Amino acid sequence: MQLSGASALITGGASGLGFATATRLAAAGVAVTIVDLASSAGDEAAAQIGGIFAPADVTDVDQVAAAVATASSDAPLRIVVNCAGIAPPAKVLDREGNPTSLADFERIIRINLVGTFNVISQASAVMARTEPTASGDRGVIINTASVAAFDGQIGQPAYSASKGGVHAMTLPIARELARYGIRVNTIAPGIMETPMLMGLPQAAQDSLGQQVPYPQRLGRPDEYARLAASIIDNDYLNGETIRLDGAIRMAPK
Repeated sequence: MQLSGASALITGGASGLGFATATRLAAAGVAVTIVDLASSAGDEAAAQIGGIFAPADVTDVDQVAAAVATASSDAPLRIVVNCAGIAPPAKVLDREGNPTSLADFERIIRINLVGTFNVISQASAVMARTEPTASGDRGVIINTASVAAFDGQIGQPAYSASKGGVHAMTLPIARELARYGIRVNTIAPGIMETPMLMGLPQAAQDSLGQQVPYPQRLGRPDEYARLAASIIDNDYLNGETIRLDGAIRMAPK
């Protein structure tokens, strides 16, 4: 799909994988709208790439609808990349063997899974009414799952469930939106250089990187961005979840 002249909405775009993707797409001539919490560095991130910041909580229907309207105001909205998410630990039982808070589980599911669906729903409604390209394309939606969707570790039942849900809904949504010429794919990253991991001591980062078969290092945000750009470019890639993980398979803990 042609990048130049299109508009993109990127959630979680103020940092990490989202910002790397926003940077790459903006450099390719895409009008980028960064969506992140009002408390984030979204303004600075958008200014850095010549984009727009639309503050929104991905679980809020009205806020996301407003962000979609902003993204589609100057150019056709053809690209959506869902990078917003959280990854706190949430075990089933605490150290004393008591049930942990159900609210912790629900919060992770709501942001990672329900929030992704909300963005897809609001954005696809606008994309479906957009004039198609000469080839009949109206756009592409890229979601972010995780290798935890397939081999989650102890302490990750909520995170794994949320990312497993993102993977599981990729194909049915791709099938539904096919009639509009909208493709839907998902990237499942491994251990990446996100702000959360980069806050760990260097020794801890090196230890995590050595668990990756090859290359033995953490994944880089721009590697995610490059894969996202490739998905956008390849019109025949649809309904797929692609692992980006250096062949890692996570141990139980």
